[in-house]
Amino acid sequence: MLPTQKLSRARTRSRRSHHAKLAANYVDCPRCNTPKLPHAACDNCGYVRAGLSLKAKKES
Repeated sequence: MLPTQKLSRARTRSRRSHHAKLAANYVDCPRCNTPKLPHAACDNCGYVRAGLSLKAKKES
């Protein structure tokens, strides 16, 4: 079926106003102060939380 009336640009764009992408939230690593994603291991030093760290591989 086809729509009975054309939707205006304003109605379409106001419906899409909530579809914008959000910026990624970064936090500083407590060990080396480089930005990292929350709840993830640090790319620089491998720190996750106290008592747990992962060995970070250096890419060459």
